[in-house]
Amino acid sequence: MNENPVVVALAGSMRDGSYTRTALKHALAAAEKRGAETELLDVREYDLPIFDPDEDEPPEATELKRKIREADTVLWGSPVYHGSYSSAFRNVHDYCSFDEYEDTTVGLLAAAGGGSFASTLDHMRVTARGVHAWVLPHQVGIRSARNKIEDGEIVDDDIKERVEKLGQQAVEYAYIHPDVTAPDAGVAEDADGGQQATDDD
Repeated sequence: MNENPVVVALAGSMRDGSYTRTALKHALAAAEKRGAETELLDVREYDLPIFDPDEDEPPEATELKRKIREADTVLWGSPVYHGSYSSAFRNVHDYCSFDEYEDTTVGLLAAAGGGSFASTLDHMRVTARGVHAWVLPHQVGIRSARNKIEDGEIVDDDIKERVEKLGQQAVEYAYIHPDVTAPDAGVAEDADGGQQATDDD
């Protein structure tokens, strides 16, 4: 466990003026204020071919995976493309597995050009669970991002507050190890060591 939590943000956008990337930078700044060591992982800086399990892993992928694996919290950010995440984000995720995300805290952020982002966040949450990450309940969806982010600054107070909260919680919950079989979860072990639902009545 690191003395100061390590928080990295994966920016899954190839666009130079990415709203996603800008918002993640603000989240990382909030995390740094809480004492975290932070780094932005920009997909544009890694020459990653489309993931092919039959091919040798490129050095760029190995380095990116190492940074994700060594992080205590990973913030995911993607623009909304056709109701889901970008192919650039997905390609990085395809290179990763349980080794990178087991018991790692993950925070979610999606930036939409229009008004819909819910399905993108849902898809990201499902894939995070698929690699055994623990996903923060708090998430950030930005509608009409061009009206909320200008010249590298978040100009909408509500969005700014939500983005900063994401960064703060990335630190606050960096070392969480939730136990879904805790007594207050309504599950108890039976005599054979299995689990059974408890009756609150």
